[in-house]
Amino acid sequence: MKQIIFAICTAAALSLAPAARAQEGPIRAVIEAQIEAFEADDFETAFNFASPTIQGMFGTAQNFGAMVKGGYPMVWRPDTLRFLALEERGGLLFQDVMVRDEAGALHILEYQMQQGEDGWLINGVSIRRATAGTA
Repeated sequence: MKQIIFAICTAAALSLAPAARAQEGPIRAVIEAQIEAFEADDFETAFNFASPTIQGMFGTAQNFGAMVKGGYPMVWRPDTLRFLALEERGGLLFQDVMVRDEAGALHILEYQMQQGEDGWLINGVSIRRATAGTA
């Protein structure tokens, strides 16, 4: 019985993988567009890429921009970006992005993505430590 359950779970996971991979381009485009807006200090545009939950937390684009500048300076002024794995976990998609900041430090950011009416939205970003092997 355990083998049957394992086989069913494996088949389900594999069937979701191509669906997640098909979203890589649109998800990357949203993240890149938001970062470009941050680089231009266009917090209104950057705020539009945030999910309704995130927008509700900050209320205004100016509050959102202040949070990013203070808490995520590597996103506000990145030197380079490198997209890593896109993973589906618990029905949600997470995109890892390696960012080198202007000082040369590496950061791994995990973007939680949410499907909106008109496309993908960013529903949160977590900072994870970059390991010595990531470059």
